[in-house]
Parts: sequence; C-alpha cells; structure tokens
Amino acid sequence: MSPESNGLSGTSWLGDPIDARALFGPELRSLLGTLRALTASDWSRTAAGHWTVHAVAVHLLGDYYGRLGHGHRSEFAVGETVEAFIHRTNQEWVDLHADDSPASLMDALAAAGTRLARRFATADLDAAALGVSWAGVDPAPAWLDIAREFTEHWTHRQQIRHAAGHATDPEPRALAMVLDTFMRALPHTLRTTSAPVGAQVQVIAEGPGGGTWTATAVADRWSLAEAPSGRPAAAVLLDTETVWRLSTRTIDPADALSRAHVQGDRRLAEAACQIVAIVY
Repeated sequence: MSPESNGLSGTSWLGDPIDARALFGPELRSLLGTLRALTASDWSRTAAGHWTVHAVAVHLLGDYYGRLGHGHRSEFAVGETVEAFIHRTNQEWVDLHADDSPASLMDALAAAGTRLARRFATADLDAAALGVSWAGVDPAPAWLDIAREFTEHWTHRQQIRHAAGHATDPEPRALAMVLDTFMRALPHTLRTTSAPVGAQVQVIAEGPGGGTWTATAVADRWSLAEAPSGRPAAAVLLDTETVWRLSTRTIDPADALSRAHVQGDRRLAEAACQIVAIVY
C-alpha cells in the first residue's frame, strides 16, 4: 500500500522509511532491567527537568497507555497551544500516579509495554498516523510516528540511567535508530534557511550507531531524499552523544557547535545545529 492511498502525499523528502517495530520488545526489557537495578533512593533522584526517576517512569506508563487507547483524557483549554496541552496533561498524569509504588509501576510497565510491542509488531508502516511536529509533517507516515515513539522510550530510559549515575546505553542498534529518526527533523529545521537549489548540508554522527545525513535544497524545501553529490556546502561532524543530546535539548545549539568540527558555510552549519526532535 502506498502512502498516497492512505491520505499521505509528498513525504518523500523525509528520506527512506525506517522500521523500529522490532526494537520495542528489547527496549522494554532494557527499561525493566534498569528499573529493577535501582535502589530505593534512586527513584527520587532528579531525571528530567523537575521530574524524578519515579515521575519519568510514570510518564512512560502514560505513553504506553495512550498508545493503547486508555490513557489520561483531557480537553484543550481555551487558547491552549498543542505544546502547552501536552505538557499540562503529562503533568496531570504524573501527579495522578505520584503515590504508585515502584513494584506496582514496574508490573504495569511490563504488562502495558508487552501489549504495545505486540501491537507495533504488526503495524502498517505506510499508513497515515499521528503528526510529527518537529519533522513538519501531519499526518505522518506510520514508520515515522512509530520510530518517534521509540525515541521517546529510549530517551526517557537514558534519563533514568543518568539519574542513577550510569552513562548512556551504548547499544548501537537502538542508538542508530534514535539518531536516524531524529535526523528526519533536519529538513524542517532548515525550512527558513536560504540556499541555492542543489546546495547540501551534511550532518555526520561519529561513533558506534552513528551515520551521515544529507539535506538538499530543492525548489520549495529541504529534502533528505536526494543523493549526496560532490562537496556539501556545509558539513557538521559531531559525536553520537552530542547529536542525541542536542536533538532532545539536553545541550543547546551553542554547546553542540563548540564540540563540532565544521566545514564549509558556517551559517548553514549553525542552522543545522538548531535541530530539535522533541515537543519543545
């Protein structure tokens, strides 16, 4: 089935489809292993903004339930933006489950996460799905929506790991999927950046799980669908840790640029380093 037959058209600029479906089971097992290894005091450590490890785990459970169709329901307030609505309802869910015990929370995550992994395993990647605002596409093809959901699970697990004193999980297959998904934000990131048609901006993530992504200026947008040709107008070389942290705003663009090796047009490189792949 083609994207056009599902109500999608003109999304080839997002680049080649990616398939994260098989990664949800291993990601769930990794999450549960991380949570089971926590000490009692670890659950109250700060993990993301003002959220504790416990709150992040509750938020993940809310993500699972939301995808399964029985999460927290709320209505938009008058004049409320999508971003404000998401942040408010996320906090309401966390507050609602603030007293859940770690044991009950892990049991609920295991049950709901298993159901979700099974649901995603048979999902149609070409179907029209939820929009992905940071990629500038609504509706999005299901392959991007599902991959975006995977990055959410993976990123929150890293926040828990970091709060407990552990480094980012170096497992390369999951990291490669996360980075490949985040880079689908590059054309949208560059949407207001002028360049001659055919100019290319390259982002290189160096290290296990890394890769190279090339955005090309075409007639009316930037695109990941064009083949690299010749020397890019700008190239930004970063380590994989910096790329995912930049994309989730754990570090800001200025910090990323200070760590980057830049070749070519610095204006284009600086624009590329504005990339963000979360609701921010």
